[in-house]
Amino acid sequence: MSERSESVARAPELAVRRDGPLAHLRVLDLTIARAGPVAVRVLADWGADVIKIEAPVAGDAAARSITGGRRGSDEQNLHRNKRSVQLDLKSAAGLELFMRMAAQSDVIVENFRSDVKSRLGVGYDDVQKINPAIIYASISGFGQHGPDSNRPGVDQIIQGESGLMAMTGSTDTGPLRVGVAISDTSAGMFLGQAILIALLHRERTGEGQWVHTSLLEAMLAKLDFQAARYTMQGEVPQPQGNHHPTMVPMGTFEASDGLVNVAAASPSMWSRFCNVLGATALAGRADYATTKGRLANRDALRADVDTVLRQFTVNDLVARLNPAGVPCGAIKDVGEAFESEQVRHLGMAVPVTHPVLGEVNLVRSPINLSLFPHAAALRCAAPDPGADSYGVLAEFGISETEYAELRAAGVI
Repeated sequence: MSERSESVARAPELAVRRDGPLAHLRVLDLTIARAGPVAVRVLADWGADVIKIEAPVAGDAAARSITGGRRGSDEQNLHRNKRSVQLDLKSAAGLELFMRMAAQSDVIVENFRSDVKSRLGVGYDDVQKINPAIIYASISGFGQHGPDSNRPGVDQIIQGESGLMAMTGSTDTGPLRVGVAISDTSAGMFLGQAILIALLHRERTGEGQWVHTSLLEAMLAKLDFQAARYTMQGEVPQPQGNHHPTMVPMGTFEASDGLVNVAAASPSMWSRFCNVLGATALAGRADYATTKGRLANRDALRADVDTVLRQFTVNDLVARLNPAGVPCGAIKDVGEAFESEQVRHLGMAVPVTHPVLGEVNLVRSPINLSLFPHAAALRCAAPDPGADSYGVLAEFGISETEYAELRAAGVI
């Protein structure tokens, strides 16, 4: 284990610390696209020294980027709080330099196709020989082994292959993709958890290990109760549109001025829903009196609920139902969500200063730690590729002469 990752028992600190709980960790980031960067962002946002290793690219790198280029909103959000080094891993000198860095690091994260890292000579078996304590973390599309392990996998493909699209939408729309890259971000979050679990294990034992997940595994796990309906009961979930598949009423309904989400599925919520809105006729219906009855008569009940809710505006329903303990909410676009009073209070949009773009707002980590409150601004913007090469490599003992030679040879 490197000196950077040795843990020392300390008495609890009552004062708020501001250096970040992961500031003792050095992370080499080999990730591309989205899933891997999401995992690394978990570490970077909480203080880890993340060094993004990028291939030297001639010409306009932004034109070849599937996430819009480093100065675009997507990559700024994905790669903030990192430093960047350009390094040609396909060259002997570049590979030697990477191994030099790996020997002094705590975590390596990559999301190449399963066979690429071994072909490059930077796989877990390669790194583990020079740094047994390394936590080596991988994301792939379909898994590290098995008949589909070498298939390329991106979010849209996995949404279809995992069963998610088949249950999203309605019988009228047919299969629909979820509006965010849910398998990418889910895999990234799961890998972030795996890295932290492995780091905790290493603190006790000194042992490094390889941790990995895939977009497919993450998405199947994310199906949660829908997946368990199949694994336990053989029941294949069907699309239900904007309504919950097993709880009624819970879904999207019609108010007088637009659509509104209401959740009144439990016996107590159903009773309060009817009482608050004066729906005495619904409250008296024997076929709606029990959870089982409401589920069996879901179509008729949804139509009756729409009839009741059309007497009220969305704002009126939000104001009436929530204080009664019946969850109710408007359907906002992203702009309305970020400009809402609650989101502004939470401070989810935070500024960072970019040397060219100036001050931009990005989306902060949703995690809150009492000893490490969120700063008023992010630590640093996402760097241009290679922006930190000289300074970072100097920390690994690369002299000015060596740097010039490596640069002249196209290694960095």
